[in-house]
Amino acid sequence: MRHFITISAALLVAACSGGSISERFDARQNIGLCPPAGALYQASRIVEFADGGSDFAAIEYTGEIVDVRLLCRYAEDDPVRAQIEVDFAFGRGAQGEDPRHDYRYWVAVTRPSGKVLNKVDFVSSVNFGEDNITSKTEEISRIIIPRIDGTISAANFEILVGFELTEDQLAFNQEGRRFRLDAGN
Repeated sequence: MRHFITISAALLVAACSGGSISERFDARQNIGLCPPAGALYQASRIVEFADGGSDFAAIEYTGEIVDVRLLCRYAEDDPVRAQIEVDFAFGRGAQGEDPRHDYRYWVAVTRPSGKVLNKVDFVSSVNFGEDNITSKTEEISRIIIPRIDGTISAANFEILVGFELTEDQLAFNQEGRRFRLDAGN
């Protein structure tokens, strides 16, 4: 087990530029399944309010994880290598004065039971310019999915993505409250 934990700590995640993930992986058939990947529902959107408000008029910025795509590659008994693309949609409300805003999010390798093996934090910087709604795709080029040997399938793991939320933001999401991306305009 100690060996497994050490290997799982080797999760390496770095932003990457260049073509889509399908262009960067060769076309050979995998010997096993890729892990499921997606946004954690309760952390898939964020609404930031000015001055502790919680109504439509107090919205500064909103964000939503729209899609998560993953490709992986097996190589003998080595850990599985994976790449993901995360599609985001962002909005600036009436109280969002700065045309540039940073959104914090994370990528985690977990077991299907929910046990987090490793989690890495990222920042997506958004420039709204004249528009109050924009979208962006972030590419995470190197995720290492730990496995002890070639008998372990990557399907025994999950890749989850979510926004870094405050307790109030999480409670807002858990209550099922939601505003459109162009809220406050």
